[in-house]
Amino acid sequence: MSAASQRTIAKEITLQGCGVHSGEAATLIFRGAEPGTGVLFRRIDLDGSPEVPARLDHVVDTDLGTSLANGPAKVLTVEHVMAALGALQIDNVVLDLTGPEIPIRDGSFKDYFRALSDAEPVEQDAEARVISVGEPLSTVGDAGQSYVATQGSELRVSATIDFEHATIGRRFGSFSAEAGAFETELAPARTFGFKADAEALHARGLALGASLENTVVLDDDGVMNDGLRFDDEFLRHKVGDIVGDLALIGARLNAHVVAERPSHRGNVALAKAIAAQGRHSGRQSVVDISKIMEYLPHRYPMLLVDRITEYEEGKRIVGIKNVTINEPFFQGHYPGHPVMPGVLIIEAMAQVGGLLLIDQVEKPEDMVVYFMSLNNVKWRRPVTPGDTIVFELELVKYRRCVCKMRGLAYVDGKLAAEADLMARIIDK
Repeated sequence: MSAASQRTIAKEITLQGCGVHSGEAATLIFRGAEPGTGVLFRRIDLDGSPEVPARLDHVVDTDLGTSLANGPAKVLTVEHVMAALGALQIDNVVLDLTGPEIPIRDGSFKDYFRALSDAEPVEQDAEARVISVGEPLSTVGDAGQSYVATQGSELRVSATIDFEHATIGRRFGSFSAEAGAFETELAPARTFGFKADAEALHARGLALGASLENTVVLDDDGVMNDGLRFDDEFLRHKVGDIVGDLALIGARLNAHVVAERPSHRGNVALAKAIAAQGRHSGRQSVVDISKIMEYLPHRYPMLLVDRITEYEEGKRIVGIKNVTINEPFFQGHYPGHPVMPGVLIIEAMAQVGGLLLIDQVEKPEDMVVYFMSLNNVKWRRPVTPGDTIVFELELVKYRRCVCKMRGLAYVDGKLAAEADLMARIIDK
């Protein structure tokens, strides 16, 4: 079976509306993007048009919607547009946004799906990243949510919801997230809420843009709108939300997801578990230590990369560092309580990045990578003996032998460190 190709859109297209929570007017412009870009929101209403990648490590809130941030720049309620992108398997797109929140439109997924379809999705000359769930995995939430993900030839979601309101009750259904099925069975399903909650939500600054035009509202007597689009529209919308939140993995997903009482928080937790399994399952070296030593000048005790497991020339690299108690730095950091120094975690990240950069020039054996600056460095958890650090680096910009990279370090699927790195390639 031939590998799937990455996809973008051939035409620009614009949607307008208001945010369901912020109530603020917003314009969303879909633009094509180069292979390897991923889904990238850009707040063009803010100084410098800051970018917010649509990735799990940028999720900052899951209260009645999934919101992303990169520093002070935020993008609220991304799940509907992400679901459409996931269903259409559009890997690379820039979404220019004015306002803090994606326009809610009619409260469903269909306007985004139709807009992206009209933008003419096209294949690109690059292999798409696909994650296939192997061993079954499960997650459990703190409010009765539970999820199981098993093997599947595509993304299918089977879900159960359970609400005390008589109009909803307990519902179960199973749906394919393939584009054709998504368009007819899930895309028209609208978000919903309860009239009794409106005052409390408004006091919290939520649902300020909600109305009968964009939300199915229920009171004690039932649905206040002019009917439902499906008898189980509430369930179908929850399934669409799962599709959207799972799209933040940044890869196409082959899995059967079974969800009980799904929520955005639970969806994101499941997405992180699937992403972690994808990082650690079946990792084989594409570059071994002998080859690494040909390209990197580092030697004991400063060579901190053991192998490279994924490599896309000029785009992305994944490297491994196995941390053992025999590391020399543990003698003094700290006796009786060994913790890998944070600066060495970033050094190892930089060495993996150096391997990505060296193929950008002719005669790499005559060149060396010097790092110029580090920004947005954060350590999220300690690294101790027995841990395996998985470093993921993406090339953000490269020009005249100067580059910018984004680096993430994971241990057991959890983010351990992150940084933006800038480097220059020069003659030895």
